[in-house]
Parts: sequence; C-alpha cells; structure tokens
Amino acid sequence: MSADTPEQNASQNNSYTPVLGLTESEGAPKDWREQVAEAFSGAVFDQPEPTELMELTVIVPARDEADCLGGCLRTLVAQSEEIFLLGRDWELIVVDDHSSDRTAEIARGFAGVTVLEAPKLEAGWTGKNNAVWTAARRARGRWLLFTDADTLHEPGDLRRALHEAERHKAGVMSYSPRQIVTGFAQRTLMPLVYSELALAYPPSKVSDPKEFVAAANGQFLLVGREAYRRLGGHEAVAGEVLEDVALAFLAKRSKLGLRFRYADDALSTRMYRSTRAMVEGWTKNLALLFANSLTLALWRALDFLLLFLLPVLAVVLWNAKFAQHSIQWLGAGWVLAILWLRTLVRFYARVAKSNFPLSDCLLTPLGLPLFVFLLYRSWFQHKILKQVLWKGRGYGSQRSAAR
Repeated sequence: MSADTPEQNASQNNSYTPVLGLTESEGAPKDWREQVAEAFSGAVFDQPEPTELMELTVIVPARDEADCLGGCLRTLVAQSEEIFLLGRDWELIVVDDHSSDRTAEIARGFAGVTVLEAPKLEAGWTGKNNAVWTAARRARGRWLLFTDADTLHEPGDLRRALHEAERHKAGVMSYSPRQIVTGFAQRTLMPLVYSELALAYPPSKVSDPKEFVAAANGQFLLVGREAYRRLGGHEAVAGEVLEDVALAFLAKRSKLGLRFRYADDALSTRMYRSTRAMVEGWTKNLALLFANSLTLALWRALDFLLLFLLPVLAVVLWNAKFAQHSIQWLGAGWVLAILWLRTLVRFYARVAKSNFPLSDCLLTPLGLPLFVFLLYRSWFQHKILKQVLWKGRGYGSQRSAAR
C-alpha cells in the first residue's frame, strides 16, 4: 500500500468531472421506466455520459471515521486483482464530510482511492445524502455501491455481489451485514433490535415484487446505474434520515427489482463504538423503522415484566401456606410457571431471528429496559420534539421511511 501525494490527489480530484446520466434515444416510445423517470426530477438526469463506463463505483461517505475507515479501505482495496483491477475496472471514492479528525488523511494514504470533499450542507439535505450525492454525480460505474466507513468486506464480495444482482435482475440490492458487538449494552440490545427488524422486514417479502414491504441497509447498497438514474438518485430522498429504506421503497414502487438478504458471507460491521453513539443512533432510527414504536415499547415492557415477575409469583404461590387453600395456591403457581415458560419460548424464538450468536441472544432479556427506553426516546424526539441529532448535526424529523 503506497500513499498518493497531495499533488496527485489534487490532480485526480480536479480532473474528475460529473458524468452520471444516460442518453435517451430520440423518438423512442415511452415504457414504464420513462414514466417512472418523469415522476422525479434532478440534476442527475442532466449529467453527460462518460466515454467509457467502468464496471463499478464504490462510494464511502465518511465523517469523523478515523477509527474505522482504514480497516474498511484495506478490505476494499484488497478486492483489486488482475481480472477486477482498481482504477481500470472499478473505482473507489471516499467523500470526506467535513471531518474534524484524520479521516481525509487516512483515505489519501491508500493508492487508487479518490478523495472528495462534501460541499456545504444545504437546507433540506442530510449530511450522508449530501456526501454520497457528490460522489454519485461523478461516478463512472455501471453499478454504484454505497457502503459505510465502518464495514469490513470479505474477499471477492464486490464481484460476487455484481453477479448476484445481475442473476436476480435486481436494480437495487442490499446486504444486511454481520453485526460485531462489544460490551454488555450492545450484546443485550442489538439482537433485540435486529429481531424486530427481521419480523418487520422479512427478507423474503422484501425481495418479493408482489409484496409491499421494502427495506435496505445503507451499509451495503448496490444500485444499477440506470435504476439509480430512474429513481432520481439521493436527491430524491435528500432529507430522509433513513435514505436506504426510502430508496428501497421507491425502487419497489417503481418495479426496478429489489433484493435484500442477510449476508454474513459478504461483510461485517461494528455500527457503534460506544454506548453513547448507540443510544444516539437508535434514537434517530427506531421511530422511523417502526411506525408503531410506542406500542412496540409497551409490548416489550410487558415481556420484561412477564419474564422476571412470573417466576417470582410462582415461587411465592408454591411456598404459600394458607391452610386449607394451599393446594389451590400450589396449582396457581404451576399455571404461572407454565405461562412463564411459554413466554420465554416465544421470546427466544423471536430473538433467534436476529442472526446473532446464541450467547448474545441469551442475554437479551436484560436489554429489554434499554430497548423500551430507546423506543420511547425515539418516538418522543420524532413526534414531540420533531428533531433528532446525529454526529453533531440536528435534523428535522422526517416521515417514516417505512411508510
């Protein structure tokens, strides 16, 4: 790995002109794709087409990601090989979103990586959408992959993803990575969140064009160039906090082909590096992911009460000594014990859908109070205060991306 000099990077960036967009055939009859395109407007349609397209453009938005960007780029740059050469067959763009740490410096330390600076954030845009839109308008790939700075990619996952998307005729394909968690709070909470996501957005239904359910994970979002253009790019979801789900919804409504699956074979990620960041992140997202977040909080609070209160009551009744009624109290204790066992089995059957290790799933009852708190906090921030914070920026609450 060799570092580009600042002069090389500056020259590379200055010669990188906007290229996204496809030329329409004059006089061609409109099909459903043209009709979808007319539903959205934006500069994406005005960009000239490059003389020669690459196979793929990988776009990594980064804001204060010095602690993880290096690992991400190492796993991406390592994908370069003779039959899939970085700089010839695909390109890798990092967009520095006004970082206050060494994010840009780290990115420039990787040969073949183009580093762009996100423009000033305008009203109506989120920081991430502004950053990726900057790179997308300059992309030269037939496919565009949006991936986060905290992801780690398995060898060959880029080429395999391209083949998978083409095989399934998916204009938009997204992977849910294997989640890396550390510390008690993450180990108890994250499986709870992901089990609810698995129930709300079953991958089989998301990938079924006949189903209304749509979802995507911005940690790995692969979009065909034509599909991205038809959707209006990230400009069409400029103000959405959950831009990945919003794009998936548009793709499904537009019948562009949507595929979504859990992909521990392709990549992993450590979403949050502290409990504080985790609290802030899920406060931003939960009320948008679950339209019934307050109701869900009440149900999970009931789970907590049943799991921890029922066995206590059962023991009390088993030990009751109320003279002639002792047999009845003993029977009531067994009824409560059976009810507790049923609650426990149903709870763990739900958590098992999270794709987390068994050791983490077993701990999840202890994470229920935090989950309930975050569901309520997210609801309160979005519905009452109508503002959320993320990475030092405040955003007005958006409509639920899940619709």
